[in-house]
Amino acid sequence: MRKLVVSEFVSLDGVIEEPAWTFPYWNGEIENFKFNELFSSDSLLLGRVTYQGFAEAWPGRTDERGYADRMNNMPKSVVTTTLNELTWNNSTPVHSDIAGEVNKLKAQPGQDILLFGSGKLVQTLMDLDLVDRYNLLIYPVVLGKGQKLFLDGREAKLKVVESKLYSSGVIGVIYEPDRGDKK
Repeated sequence: MRKLVVSEFVSLDGVIEEPAWTFPYWNGEIENFKFNELFSSDSLLLGRVTYQGFAEAWPGRTDERGYADRMNNMPKSVVTTTLNELTWNNSTPVHSDIAGEVNKLKAQPGQDILLFGSGKLVQTLMDLDLVDRYNLLIYPVVLGKGQKLFLDGREAKLKVVESKLYSSGVIGVIYEPDRGDKK
């Protein structure tokens, strides 16, 4: 069964919103982390807001390593209640039964399903216990406000699968939910 992987840029105080604050820390190490993450996946799951930003930014991009081609050509499932027409290549709307649709995606053969950003959707998927891995790049900044990955009152028990300190001060941590023998 495929895994649903949530990928987030996170400040020390847990903020994931509007990650322009990550740009000064970008380097080849983080680029490789993101490259490997994308190429370990063969489909994207996105919320409406992230989809709209990506659909505006990615179609015109190119790069030597093929990251942009991969982003533009892989299948994308977009959870939305308002968009009926999706213009970005290989995009399909998910209007209802999020749990059923995500479980169908997970049951298909292939690589991981990658979810970038999409804070509200991540909250829903956590509530449904559908997240299998969190790929977090934790930045040495405190923002003081903004949408957080783990909301006040949310409890989660996670186990570290891998961690690495990058030369820019960013820490890459891969967590999986500690479900005990539940799943």
